[in-house]
Amino acid sequence: MPSAAGSPASTRDPLASRLPVTIITGFLGSGKTSLLRRLLRHPGMERAAVIINEFGDVGLDHELVEAASEQMMLLSNGCLCCAVRTDLQETLRELFVRRRAGEVIDFDRVFVETTGLADPVPVLHTLDSDSMLSAQYRLNGVVTLVDAVNGMGQLDNLLEAAKQAAVADRLVITKTDIADAAQASALGARLTAMNPYALVSTAIDGRLDPQLLAEIVPASAQALARNPDRWLAAAGAEARLRDAVRAPVPTHGASAHDAAIRSFCLWFDAAFTWDTLNTSLQVLTSLRGPDLLRVKGIVNVAGETGPVAIHGAQHVFHPPVRLESWHGDERRSRIVFIVRDIPRASIEAVFAAVGQLGSAA
Repeated sequence: MPSAAGSPASTRDPLASRLPVTIITGFLGSGKTSLLRRLLRHPGMERAAVIINEFGDVGLDHELVEAASEQMMLLSNGCLCCAVRTDLQETLRELFVRRRAGEVIDFDRVFVETTGLADPVPVLHTLDSDSMLSAQYRLNGVVTLVDAVNGMGQLDNLLEAAKQAAVADRLVITKTDIADAAQASALGARLTAMNPYALVSTAIDGRLDPQLLAEIVPASAQALARNPDRWLAAAGAEARLRDAVRAPVPTHGASAHDAAIRSFCLWFDAAFTWDTLNTSLQVLTSLRGPDLLRVKGIVNVAGETGPVAIHGAQHVFHPPVRLESWHGDERRSRIVFIVRDIPRASIEAVFAAVGQLGSAA
């Protein structure tokens, strides 16, 4: 049986050669379409491919100047818009084949807009469940939009909305122009408590600096090695990472969904071996896979000259990425967990059982 993490087979940069895929999610009415519409108007976005569920629900307000097929349409700014008629895996595969054959534009990135009710985790699995997809595409990150007017109620009453926020790498609060300022501020505080590892920003009328979504995961292993905390804690500061997980989660305004979702980081002084790392992750995924919403880390593995980046969601782990060198003097492994109904002590016990003792940040 293949291991949960495996071992990098070569030093070839697995990030630089693959097309970045950014998942844009958020509950119904959160403003995903407005964000995409504005985003695609920025210079440098003329070679983006946008995958949506149905054309009728999108309204990107671009003139469709050429129909590449029933599914694919070229927008006036050069972007390719593609509808999911079957499933995302098949759509991504067809997009790449047609790109390689010159039948569609030579797109350099992909945005996937999910439905408002979608769980983004299966989309993460899609990128790793097909050998061709995993060779040609890489996850750039999950961007979750939360409506400042209705977001609190959605987080209170809808598990899907809470999960979308919990697994995000970027959280974008929308509709602040029509929401009460105190309401928007309270929502921001609640989102930070739920997911301290996501950068929280604001979009007014869909306007957002594209740089906030660029290289959530740096485009090369070398770039990731230079700034691993950009990925582990999107604000980029190790101090914020430690302070966030130490801080108690405020109970005011929080729902049962918030209480079920936990975010924490484990630090390990001793280096892992590939065996102890794989065994730990295999045990975790076999015992509690559905509740491991996101797992990502920078790991010190004995025998490697630099750290190894790991990333998984539920029972699926992407192939680890070997980084050429360490950033700064820190050599301890740190693994971020975003989980549902799993006590931190239970995960610590799994690592302790294989002889890998750690401490919570």
